[in-house]
Amino acid sequence: MDFRDDVQLDTSQVESGGRGGFPRGGLAVGGGAAGIIALIVALVFGINPGDITGGDPAPVGPSSNLGAQCKTGEDADQNEECRVVGVVNSIQEYWPNAVEGYQPAKTVLFSGAVNTGCGAADSSVGPFYCPNDQRVYLDLSFFDQLQSRFGAEGGPFAQAYVIGHEYGHHVQNLTGVLSRSQNDRQGPESGAVRVELQADCYAGAWAKNAYETGLFEKPFTQSDIEQALSAAAAVGDDNIQKRAQGRVDPEGFTHGTSEQRVKWFSTGYETGDPRRCDTFSGGI
Repeated sequence: MDFRDDVQLDTSQVESGGRGGFPRGGLAVGGGAAGIIALIVALVFGINPGDITGGDPAPVGPSSNLGAQCKTGEDADQNEECRVVGVVNSIQEYWPNAVEGYQPAKTVLFSGAVNTGCGAADSSVGPFYCPNDQRVYLDLSFFDQLQSRFGAEGGPFAQAYVIGHEYGHHVQNLTGVLSRSQNDRQGPESGAVRVELQADCYAGAWAKNAYETGLFEKPFTQSDIEQALSAAAAVGDDNIQKRAQGRVDPEGFTHGTSEQRVKWFSTGYETGDPRRCDTFSGGI
């Protein structure tokens, strides 16, 4: 995944540091493996997931000045935070042409803990999207955990897949689909699983069209796509449940199996058409 050296980055789409002062409440939607672990712990041990993610931690954020540090695609190739900016820029260049009425959503980079429109959270929940404030929240340490704890290959495009997935939730929020997960949050055929798999598919659709956004030097390689597929497999419910509790409980699924997540990202990537991402009609 190589950015064009001379492309100008728009750092206004990414905020460095936590945000405070939002009302608590609302459901955050995420693709983070650690978030699924938190839910599994809550189900098995009867712990309130809110107790896992913390009460009201003070927001803590990266210390870098993104505006000064991240100016061009060359910076995005050399710096992780700048790479996030570049990926977000590309995603938000793509979606207005694919979804009528698309409105940009900012990404918030944080470290440790953050206050959001959906309540307080810490790094254990993984990357997530909050519909209340229409922001994607990302602690970069998650990507190390994706490799060390969940067996993903890692790499820059694994990060891009995760960000693309979270922006898929933003698209769902704008189109009204996200609400289908609110009252049907668990089980192999649940609304929650269907919402997550559609977000995977949307990430694939962006990936197929990303070169056309003008930020990348060339189309993504097969090696890039393999990084995304490895990340998708790593955050499958079955893989995470096996690691967390040594067995698979389909009734506890919230995001879909490894096979399903790979399948739906691949559907989006192979077709390049978000209209082919209908996970709500028929089987998944």
